[in-house]
Amino acid sequence: MTKLLQYIEDENIQLIEADIPVKKLKGLYYDNTIIIDKEVSTTIQKKCILAEEIGHYFTSTGDILDQSNITNKKQENKARAWAFEKLIGLMDIINAYKCGVRNKFELAEYLDVTEEFLNEAVEYYKRKHGILFKLDNYIIYFEPLGVIEIL
Repeated sequence: MTKLLQYIEDENIQLIEADIPVKKLKGLYYDNTIIIDKEVSTTIQKKCILAEEIGHYFTSTGDILDQSNITNKKQENKARAWAFEKLIGLMDIINAYKCGVRNKFELAEYLDVTEEFLNEAVEYYKRKHGILFKLDNYIIYFEPLGVIEIL
């Protein structure tokens, strides 16, 4: 969370918690302000939402609430990709494996993200890289999720 708060400070973004009247929205970015819904109960959920909203700051323009518009959907996906790569880097997955993490529940806990966010990130990486990706002396499999060290 500290890195995310540093982005906010560096970019002079205001962060507030408030009621968001649209119940399907847990976070919102508009005009250098990030709003996180008061109903979000855990720090881990807030962290995942905050990462996506900072992603909107860096990748989105205009009002993209209408997700039936393909341009808006692309901007949403870019913001989510930014969040996935900041909170769950491929090297983070490898480091978790090196620390003995062997399943998604443990990985989400190790990375301090929600399981839902982790699952969406794994799907993102699978779309981006295919079923596996080689990094240094490791192969990361995205389905099923696992890491193999190449000796």
